Amino acid sequence: MAILIDETKRVLVQGMTGREGLARTRLMREYGTQVVAGVTPGKGGQSVLGVPVFNTPAEAVAQLGEMDISVLFVPALGVKDAAIAAIEAGIKLTVLVADRVPVWDAMEIAAAAKLNHARFLGPNTLGVLSPGKAVVGMIGGRAESAKQWFKPGLPAGVGVISRSGGMASSTGYYLGQAGVRISTIVHLGGDAVLGIRIPDAALMFEADPLTEAIVIFGEIGSSQEEELAGLIRDRKVTKPVIAYIGGKAAREGTRFSHAGAMIENGRGTHAGKVKALRDAGATVVDAFGELPEAVVERLKRMKGQSLMSETDKNALWNSAVTRIEPNKVAVRGYDIADLMGRVSFGSAVYLILKGELPTAAIGKLMDAVLVASIDHGATPPSALAARTVASTGASLNAAVAAGILSINQHHGGAIEDCARQLKRIADRCATDRVSMDEAAACELAAMKEAGDRMPGFGHRYHTKDPRTARLFALAAEAGVEGVHMQAARAVEKWFAAAKKPLPINVDGAIGAILADVGMDSAALNGMFMIARTPGLLAHAIEEQSREKPMRRIDPVHHGYDGPAPRTMTS
Repeated sequence: MAILIDETKRVLVQGMTGREGLARTRLMREYGTQVVAGVTPGKGGQSVLGVPVFNTPAEAVAQLGEMDISVLFVPALGVKDAAIAAIEAGIKLTVLVADRVPVWDAMEIAAAAKLNHARFLGPNTLGVLSPGKAVVGMIGGRAESAKQWFKPGLPAGVGVISRSGGMASSTGYYLGQAGVRISTIVHLGGDAVLGIRIPDAALMFEADPLTEAIVIFGEIGSSQEEELAGLIRDRKVTKPVIAYIGGKAAREGTRFSHAGAMIENGRGTHAGKVKALRDAGATVVDAFGELPEAVVERLKRMKGQSLMSETDKNALWNSAVTRIEPNKVAVRGYDIADLMGRVSFGSAVYLILKGELPTAAIGKLMDAVLVASIDHGATPPSALAARTVASTGASLNAAVAAGILSINQHHGGAIEDCARQLKRIADRCATDRVSMDEAAACELAAMKEAGDRMPGFGHRYHTKDPRTARLFALAAEAGVEGVHMQAARAVEKWFAAAKKPLPINVDGAIGAILADVGMDSAALNGMFMIARTPGLLAHAIEEQSREKPMRRIDPVHHGYDGPAPRTMTS
């Protein structure tokens, strides 16, 4: 888990079409954030980086469903109206990036948030980042650097709360260099009136099972650190708190960095904050450079899981797929010996590609997808290639590899191509605000005009592919009926209306189903390769054990002499 942002949160970007909005949308998407819509008044109907743009948050929510977070890249004087529009559209967290937002505007935003049971972060915030999951805002600057600097909190991490934008990234970076994993980094913002403050974020980390300790980069001004000390004293925050307070040399009335860091009327002093936190039991370091080591020492004493091994600490690159240790193999965090005999092969394939185990119904569906493509006779190019190479006396790995290499655009490649085309139809349905049938008609008419064929429909042998009906029945049992399958049915209707019935074939069905269960489109043709490999192996073995070497293989005229038709018994 993490707080505020993770890979499941649906994010709206207000001001997406501007220079800053565009750059930060690219960062968020490249890092893995689920950016589903943008808003720029007057530019609704456009698409930016493949994301549909709407005129208002209410329009986006009406068309695409509930949004979890809206991040605002709009000028300071436009923040109030944009934030309130997002809040009133039902979005429960708004992230206000702009600085110099008028104080009265921030107070009106706070009132609107309270009325609608929502929260906001900022103003003047860089946002939130949960390493390895998602970022909203601009922490890290670029996705590549953010992935390199901040180490994901698996199995646990420390939470970072910072009142300084630059020091939010620096704190996360130096913690990573010291071998500390992070659950979430939160930059609260630098203005005098804020939404989420240190006590609020600390309580969120306290409730987060992934977070073992809380690291604070505090500053002079306001009473946030003192309020945190009160929570610690009252045992409302029980996790270790390690803090650094900036601004020790600042004099009263002098601003330290930004508007929210100012000592006034003797309140918010460096000495007062340090004393309050230490008296409550927190660890407070005197210099920022001491903070990472203090965190490491505290984690060592508590035998925390947030500390990286020396291997991970010194790693030049990381893999999230498999972890190998002496006498232990873990796939996506699961001990492979524990998986053996308890999950099916289809479920294991889903796990290694998606990162999580599927439900029982989805696992059963995955098994069916693999079985559906295990073989289709000796005539497909992959089977002929495997048999031809096997007949030369080549090794099995060479014969199977030849078969795999023949799986390409016109053989096995229709799965991914069909899924991509179905997504285009579904996207048109959403952006043009038309029915799925109308969207399919528009796309197919354009393809016909261009001389393109719709992949995944029709079959050279089957007028009604028997595998398709079974896959769709299992998908219905699993509750899988997303936009890709809806688009597939719309395509079938279009062909039927055109007096050219081309039912969806097994490749199209697999593409639609796998896309609707959230499988990465880049993996779809690979699923066909996984499924077909046992069939290729069987053909290669049969060729070498039953036929003469170097024979001329007729691709059409061959018979079958295997077992007679039989059925499954319960």
